[in-house]
Parts: sequence; structure tokens; C-alpha cells
Amino acid sequence: MADPLDDIRLLFERLPGPNEAAVAGVRARDAQLTKPSGALGRLEDLAAWAAAWQGGTPLHANPIQVLVFAGNHGVAARGVSAYPPEVTAQMVANFAAGGAAINQLSAVAGVELSVHGLDLDRPTADFTQAPAMTGEDCAAAFHLGMEKVSKGTALVCVGEMGIGNTTSAGSLCAALFGGDGAQWAGPGTGLPAEGVSRKASVIDEALTFHQSDLADPLEVLRRLGGRELAAMAGAVLAARLAGVPVMLDGFVSCAAAAILAAVDGSALDHCRAAHRSAEPGHTRLLEALGQTPLLDLGMRLGEASGAALAANIFRAAIETHNGMATFSDAGVSGRDDP
Repeated sequence: MADPLDDIRLLFERLPGPNEAAVAGVRARDAQLTKPSGALGRLEDLAAWAAAWQGGTPLHANPIQVLVFAGNHGVAARGVSAYPPEVTAQMVANFAAGGAAINQLSAVAGVELSVHGLDLDRPTADFTQAPAMTGEDCAAAFHLGMEKVSKGTALVCVGEMGIGNTTSAGSLCAALFGGDGAQWAGPGTGLPAEGVSRKASVIDEALTFHQSDLADPLEVLRRLGGRELAAMAGAVLAARLAGVPVMLDGFVSCAAAAILAAVDGSALDHCRAAHRSAEPGHTRLLEALGQTPLLDLGMRLGEASGAALAANIFRAAIETHNGMATFSDAGVSGRDDP
């Protein structure tokens, strides 16, 4: 019987690389802009990174998509969250009504927000007792995420909502990068120390239950992930195939993307980490992925909130690069080197 995830595995065989000519063009223009070399720091790097994946000039700052995926987790029944599972669907309704933080941050950033609930009335299995998803469920969620990325988008920001999903993210990270539950568990929605300890024990249970089946990263996703994590991974991969740069959000978003990096070490070259979450495992995960976050504001909300904030920085980098005058255009003397 065919593995439903095989079609996804084949996609990694045709990952496009960066457009080096476009990068060189941006670097050359940057050298002529009315500023000292390197004076805009990481804004200059963001412009070059955007060129690598957008593939041409002028660079595009719009439109920007914010994709939020929501899923429910059977492992939530183990008391790993400060909130009950029904909050996932309630928050999706709050998103639809415009009442969540991501609604306000998206409005400020002028981005296109869409929220996608995935079978919220059908939680994944408790992955301490069984694989979280069937192959069909995992593939369906992955492909749904892929379908939500629009060609021609300047940037995609990915985020999530799902009670229990930091436990899933911690389990994925432990399976991919090593360590035990204590190294990857955090407070999530606000667990006290006792709850964090319980979460760590649940992660360890999951690792023990699945220990003989964790060699394949996509199988790790199926067994320890959730539908919203699979959808985020799908969106990130679709963006790569479409030549769209991606802004990752916090711990859960980066854990989903880490699955792709575990399949192919270059699979996240088109991604940047928006911020460093206050969730303790996120720092460890960012180091494992070789990502330096743009922001560090003590946030741990999810919802693509950090990514939406960083979209403002992305747009600033692009508009600054496109709009600045060169020394020649402005009649400003260039650097007088001896």
C-alpha cells in the first residue's frame, strides 16, 4: 500500500535555489545608495534575501499573506495546557470577529490575514498512545497548507492556534534534535512549574512510545505533530516552490518548519525567524536551525503575532532599498577612500 506522504517526499527533489544574479543586483545597488556601506544593517540583508527568492527587481513589499492554521490535539486531555481544548475553536471564532491580537497586528501591518481551522471537532490522537494522525490525515493537512499560498505574494507569514500544540512542538524538537522533555517543555499558555513538569513527562512518554519510528522526519510529523503543524509545513514548502520568502513565527511555527529542514538541510533557506519567543525551547530550536530572530519582545502568543510584526520590518527593508536615491542621483559625493 502506498504511503500517502510519498508525494510530499518527491517535492523535495525539485526545491529551487536562490537567484544569485538578483542578489548581486541588489548588493550592487545597495553599494550606490546614499549611506555608508552596511549602515542599515540587517535591513540590507533582508533586501538581498528577498531578492534571492522573489528572483528579480524591483523588489516587492506587497502583498503579504498571514496564514494562521488551527488544530486540536488529543494530548490536551493529559493536562498539558492551562486552557481547555474548546478554546481552539473559540479563538478561531474570535479571529473571524476581528477580536484577537493577530487581527490588530495584521491591520497595523496592512497584510492579508486568513485563518484556517482543520477538523476542529476531530482532535488528533493522544500521541502517547498512538500516532497523532493517519498518513491520509497528515497528507491532507499538509496539502491544505500548500494550497493557501498565493503565487505573486511578496512574503508569507505562518502561525497557529491549537491548545496542546507546544507539547506537540516540544515532542517534534526532541525527536529531531535530541534531548528529553525537560529540555523542550515550557509554560505554553501559562502553566505553573508543576504543569511544565507534567508536560515534560508527556513528551518523554511520547518519545518512548514512538522511539523505533522516528528516523523519517515526515513520519515524526505524522506521529507527534498536529494538523496545524502539518499545514504550516506545507505552506512553507509551497512558498519555496513558488519563490516566496517566509517569515516564521514562534516555537510552534519553527517546529513545524524544522520538519522540512530535517528532510533537506537547505529547505528553510527562504525563511527567516521573526522573533524569539519567551517559550524556552524556542531559543534552543533557533540555534538548531541556524536562525537569528529579528525581534525579541518576550512574546509567546502564537497566532503569527511575531511574524506580523516582523512584516513591518520586511516592508521597511524593501521600500528603503527601492526608494533611496543613489549618490549619483542625489548629487552627493561618495566615499573618499585614500
